[in-house]
Amino acid sequence: MELKVIARIRNDFPEKFGLPRQSGLVESVRGRIVFEKEYRDANALRGMEDFSHLWLIWGFSLSEWKQHWSPTVRPPRLGGNQRMGVFATRAPYRPNPIGLSSVRIDRIEWDSSDGPVIHVLGADLMDGTPIYDIKPYLPYADSHPDAVGGFGEKVLGDPLSVTVPDDMLARIPVDKRQALVDVLRGDPRPHYHEDGREYGIAYAGMNIRFTVQGTALTVTQAVPEKQGEKHE
Repeated sequence: MELKVIARIRNDFPEKFGLPRQSGLVESVRGRIVFEKEYRDANALRGMEDFSHLWLIWGFSLSEWKQHWSPTVRPPRLGGNQRMGVFATRAPYRPNPIGLSSVRIDRIEWDSSDGPVIHVLGADLMDGTPIYDIKPYLPYADSHPDAVGGFGEKVLGDPLSVTVPDDMLARIPVDKRQALVDVLRGDPRPHYHEDGREYGIAYAGMNIRFTVQGTALTVTQAVPEKQGEKHE
C-alpha cells in the first residue's frame, strides 16, 4: 500500500522536544494544515465547517523506522525505566511509523495563497509533519466517557508555575505567548530528569532556555534561534 502525503502541518515547533505529549493537552498551540498542490481543492473540504474536531493520520517523519522492530518500549510516562508492549503505547518507534491525533478546528481559510488552509488548535505534530489523511471527529462514535486509560492516566503532578522575565516575554510575539507558557506549564522535560539542569526548546524562531526547581519553572533566556543549534 502506498500512502500519499496530502498535507503538512505548519506551526512554531521545528523540533520534537517541547511539543505537547498528546494532542489536545495544550489547546492554545496553533497550527495550519497546508495541503500539497495536488489536493488544494476546496471541494475536498466541503461540509467540514460543520464539525468542531478532526482526526489527523500522520507520519513520524523523524523516527528511524527499521524492519526489525522491538515488541516493547520504555514509555516516558513511566519514567523511561519500565517496558510496555509497543501496541499498548503511543511511542513513535513502531512497525509502521504512523501517528493519530485529534485536533480542534479553529477556522478554515478558504482562499489563501496556499489554497484552502485548516487552522487547528491542540496539535502535537512538529512543523512540517506529513499528513496522510483527515477525518471528522464524530462525538457519538469517537467519545467514550467510561474509557479506562491504563498507565497513561498515571498522575505526574500539578502543572508547573512559570516565570518569564518581562524583557524576555517582550521578545515573544503577543499571539504566541500563551501557547509557550502553557507548554512550559506541562513540563516538557523527560520525566526521569532531575531539577537544576538547564533545558531549551525551539519555539517561534526563538531559543527558549529554562530551569526547574521543584514546581517552579523559570525562563532564563529567550534569543533568536541559530541554524543548527541543539536543544534539550
